[in-house]
Amino acid sequence: MKNSKLFMILMLSLVLVLAACGGNDKDKDAKGGDEPYEIKWYMIGTPQDDLDKVMEEVNEYTLEKINATVDMTQIDWGDYDQKMQVIISSGEPFDIAYTNGGNYVQDAQKGAYEPLDELLETHGQDLLEVLDPALIDGASIDGKLYGIPSNKEAARQKVFTFNKRLVDEYGFDLESVKSLEDLEPMLKEIKENESNVTPIATFNPYLPYDYIFDEEMPFGFPLEGDTDTVVNQFESDEAMETFKTMHKYFKEGYIKSDAATSTDSWPMDVENWFVRMGESQPYADLLWSRSANYELVSVPMEDPVTFNSSVTGAIQAISTTSQNPEKAMEFLNLLNTDEYLRNLVDKGIEGTHYEKNEDGTIEDLPARIDHYNMPTYALGNHFNLYLYEDDPADKWDAFEEFNESAETAPTLGFHFNSDPVRTEIASISNVSKQFYPGIATGSVDPEKALPEFNKKLKDAGIDKVLEEIQKQYDEWKEEVEE
Repeated sequence: MKNSKLFMILMLSLVLVLAACGGNDKDKDAKGGDEPYEIKWYMIGTPQDDLDKVMEEVNEYTLEKINATVDMTQIDWGDYDQKMQVIISSGEPFDIAYTNGGNYVQDAQKGAYEPLDELLETHGQDLLEVLDPALIDGASIDGKLYGIPSNKEAARQKVFTFNKRLVDEYGFDLESVKSLEDLEPMLKEIKENESNVTPIATFNPYLPYDYIFDEEMPFGFPLEGDTDTVVNQFESDEAMETFKTMHKYFKEGYIKSDAATSTDSWPMDVENWFVRMGESQPYADLLWSRSANYELVSVPMEDPVTFNSSVTGAIQAISTTSQNPEKAMEFLNLLNTDEYLRNLVDKGIEGTHYEKNEDGTIEDLPARIDHYNMPTYALGNHFNLYLYEDDPADKWDAFEEFNESAETAPTLGFHFNSDPVRTEIASISNVSKQFYPGIATGSVDPEKALPEFNKKLKDAGIDKVLEEIQKQYDEWKEEVEE
């Protein structure tokens, strides 16, 4: 009898356990599997009024597609770098963050970001098919990829950009402009006749080098000649002649007198300048003219070249603090390959922020201009963005041709580890900040300032840094050629 009761109790317990398990499976099936994962995403840009409204639409879509939602936090342009360094240093958990350039390289080298090569193979196969290989090469550090570059123009092409109204009014021949010196007759005429226009919107002049840090620091590989030897470009004859021209323009009043210290960003929508320098892309003049509300026209200063800086200008990286890097990769894969999601995040909600024309092109509505103006370049793949009604039909074909036509910079894929010479680089950076702004803007006489600048660089340890860069570059070059 005792045994019969015990047997009945055991059987009842088993039935209850099985029923509970079955109920759990039903609940799980009803919810569509595991609980949705919330992706924490930090983005650069002025926080937008309608961000939450758009994210509601995004989350409805991503929940269905990858069983995840997205919590995007925008941090304003001037605060972004500093705040992200605090977030990374504190170990705060997050999933994805916008990064670029030197910050991307240094943070990846410090272990802030997940290596993505295996994740791409397992959770980003579609993304692998659309990414330009040059982007992967340039964004890889010591053979590993730590972020997904925006799939757009992979090359850099410096241009002079002019106010077309003034070009037409004075009948200037832009085909004659091949160098900085060729600007002189036009600058003179603008200075004499346009009292409300500054002939040159402040820029640092172009030198044909592939820079290890940036144009202010004295470490560059020549784009012509011995392209495998790093040099101090400020010791070159070309630098002296270029800065002499800038000094001449400064003395003539073509450049603002406070150019070396001014923080004026020369917004394009203020028509108070004649020529500026920038980095172009196919049909850039149309984009800039739309933004400025008057016509601009550009002249190339160099052929397209793919640099590390041009492929790491906008990257989405996955944090090593992510609780689900696989899901973060699934989202980046979807963002970069799904036309609807890419345009939703970028342009906002159809009918609210933009409207579609019968031919599939779009035009912005006031709500997008005023309440949802996102940084397009930073958000991912450009090749599945909707075209505006005044965009050329072959815009994205032109981008592909632009990328394919580009030469490869000497250091594409080489990322210098500055740890062995950190002290010297800090000293050199201080010297450059002291001398470069005045020299580059023509504010000081380069025949006096450049020799002093180069002597201070020697005292700060430039030779040791050049030697370390060359050593690491040679080792890298040997590995990639094996």
